[in-house]
Amino acid sequence: MKINITPTNKEGQRHGLWENYYDDGKPWYKGNYLNGNEDGYWEWYYDNGKLLSKGCYINTQQDGYWEYYHYNGNLYFKGKYINGNEDGLWECYHSNGKLESKEYFI
Repeated sequence: MKINITPTNKEGQRHGLWENYYDDGKPWYKGNYLNGNEDGYWEWYYDNGKLLSKGCYINTQQDGYWEYYHYNGNLYFKGKYINGNEDGLWECYHSNGKLESKEYFI
């Protein structure tokens, strides 16, 4: 059985924890909304059940530390956002887990 948790506020806006799943029951995404806007911690998953990305939003903008993963589950990118923009050191990894590159954003 597929269950989606999709609460809303009295204005009908997305509000609170939302969870959705693939047809086979594996998680697709889960995260928080505040009055219709992404706000707080979020996770997305590949259809194989492995984590695709995780991080926080503040009023719909990515903010803080984020990680992205390859389909095989190994780390792909990691770095920090401020107001939706990359900030500071970001690292990129090959699907085998070896460091590919580093880039610094101002």
